[in-house]
Amino acid sequence: MEWKIFLTIFVSIFVAEMGDKTQLATFGFAAGTEHSKWLVFAASALALVATSAVAVLFGEAISRYIGERILEIVSGTLFVIIGLWTLKGAL
Repeated sequence: MEWKIFLTIFVSIFVAEMGDKTQLATFGFAAGTEHSKWLVFAASALALVATSAVAVLFGEAISRYIGERILEIVSGTLFVIIGLWTLKGAL
């Protein structure tokens, strides 16, 4: 059962991160010739781990005050709004 939620989270975050500004910034740093590509990988990976840790801690803290179903609805709604806003800007 744990592998299923792990895979769901992994795929969701992986797809959400593909082509976003974080990945593009990492691409730009990696394109430079003045530093190691492993340094770029390590720094960007650590940054993503740190932001994920903040999100997990914040999510855990807020879940003490707001029910899981409400959080799912709010998160899903915000995700759709951000997606529509992004599409609007692209058109």
